[in-house]
Amino acid sequence: MAYKDLIPPPGDKISIKAGKLTVPDHPVLPFIRGDGTGPDIWAASERVFDAAVKKAYGGKRKICWFEVFAGETAKTKFDNWLPDDTIEAFKEFLVGIKGPLTTPIGGGIRSLNVALRQMLDLYVCLRPVQYFKGVPSPVKHPEKVDMFIFRENTEDIYAGIDYQAGSPEAKKILDFIERELPAALKKIRFGKEAPTRSASASNRSANPGPSA
Repeated sequence: MAYKDLIPPPGDKISIKAGKLTVPDHPVLPFIRGDGTGPDIWAASERVFDAAVKKAYGGKRKICWFEVFAGETAKTKFDNWLPDDTIEAFKEFLVGIKGPLTTPIGGGIRSLNVALRQMLDLYVCLRPVQYFKGVPSPVKHPEKVDMFIFRENTEDIYAGIDYQAGSPEAKKILDFIERELPAALKKIRFGKEAPTRSASASNRSANPGPSA
């Protein structure tokens, strides 16, 4: 696959056969260092990943890291918050990793994380939770912790519907909230009194209520 600004390292692609990943001895894995604490976290993480693979496979296998860009670094290098090369790399090599990304202000993208999830159709965030012997824990029987957490990624969580202030759509939402949830509307800053009011509906664990 042709890339505009990036060159993948030597290595092989991970593939899917019969619904299962087929991983070669030297898989190419795209990664995004991320913004903020991302570079510091990645510097330590890469050493841990490489050491774990080396120990597990006796040096037979090794990850071929392929740096791709998004966020502030991408904006600085390519004047693009989320270059096409980055999306194509994740599509081609199937498995990758990313650090925390800044949300652009006025960049036409609500969230780079959401954009990546939707473009790559990452429907579910699958989080295995398991105890490892020898790790300190505040609970009495950490060895009993063994679960998987599924979180829907693309349609509901971190997604929202925005309408232009003063538009008929915004008025319908605010009228609905005023009619059905009058107490909630009073808690909304500015509420219906604002001349340039807008409306936004979201469903997020850290912000479960509507806002306007």
